[in-house]
Parts: sequence; structure tokens; C-alpha cells
Amino acid sequence: MTGPVRHSLQLARKDLRLELRAGEALLVTAPFGAVALVFVPLAVGTDVPLLRTVGPGMFWVVVLLFGVLVTVRQSAVDGPAQLALLRLCGVHPAARLAGRALANAVLLCLFQTLLVPVAVVLYDPDLTGWRWLLPVIPLVAVGLALLGALTDELARGLAGRTTLGPLLAVPVALPILLCATQTLELARYGRAPWPWLLLLLTVDLLTALAVGLVARHLEESA
Repeated sequence: MTGPVRHSLQLARKDLRLELRAGEALLVTAPFGAVALVFVPLAVGTDVPLLRTVGPGMFWVVVLLFGVLVTVRQSAVDGPAQLALLRLCGVHPAARLAGRALANAVLLCLFQTLLVPVAVVLYDPDLTGWRWLLPVIPLVAVGLALLGALTDELARGLAGRTTLGPLLAVPVALPILLCATQTLELARYGRAPWPWLLLLLTVDLLTALAVGLVARHLEESA
């Protein structure tokens, strides 16, 4: 196993351990996401056909908005001392961001998995083509994790980091939202949504490339 890959895995393990102790993502953000899903039926009323129609879209909107908050959680902040130690240990900035993104992706997969049964119970959607969720959930998690790591690095050191980070990430994440919704829409009509899955994979790869290219510059400018 090469050095950067090993560093990324170790840093991801460190972030997950911190999250396990703090519970900031799954014990705080996930319940708020579930509450957001509850509010829509309360506002719409008992119009079951309408809820079935808007349910999948609302699920992905909540995943996008609250998933970004998972990526900029306070427990994932590295202070100046930690960053200096990583530099002395020879950890490449791209490996550090990759480790952060990997931890974010794991948490986002868990976050989505927790919200799926809530959405099914509240909206009673058509579950035709539900198997396509198996590739969509990790691809969405990876895309949001990479965007979150990148925008969090851009906002590092700023007073409004937890506010500025999501504001930067959400507009850029719109292609991920579009791909996720259209994948399930095509699957619901019995069509294979490979074009949207490939587009989602392309977005993830381009975001990963951007993270790798700008990681050192962002660290030096900081």
C-alpha cells in the first residue's frame, strides 16, 4: 500500500473515531434530517398521491442540504497544531483531503440509509426500481463528501466557516441532486438509468480531480 493511500485511510479512521465520540453527524444532523422529511407531509396534508410524487425529490433535497452539514461538522476541524504535525509527517495535502472525504462518504452513506425508511413510511413512494438505490447512495455520498471537503478547506480559518461552507457546496452539488432524482425517475418507469449513473460518476471523478489539483495550493494559501 502506497504512502498517500495509507495516510488517507489512517486520517479517515481518525475522523470516524472522532465522530463516534462526538456523534455530531448521526446523533444530531440525522434526526434533524428526519424532522425535515416529516414537515412536508404536515404542510401538504393527506394528499397521498401528491406525497408519493414529491417524496423521492424531497428525500434527495434533504440529503443534499443536511448532508453538506455532515461534511462541515465541527468534529472534523483540524487545528493549526494538527495541520503542522501532518506536514512534518510528510502527509500530502491531497491525501489529507482524501481522508476527510472518505470519512465523510462513510457517514453520508449511513445518513442516507437512516433516512430511507423514514421517507418510505412518510411518503409511501412507488418502490419500483428501488435496487438502483444501491449504486446511487454511495455515488451521491462520494460526490457530496468530496465537495464538502473541498469547500470546507476553502472556508477554513474563516469565522463563518459552518455557514460559508454549505453556501459554497450546495449550488455546486445541484448536478448530484439532478442525477439522483432522474436515476430513480427512470427506474420507476422500468428503464435502465445508466446515462444518469455515468453522469453522476463523472461528476464524482471531476470533483476528485479538482481536489487533487488544488489541495496543495489551498494549504499554502492558508
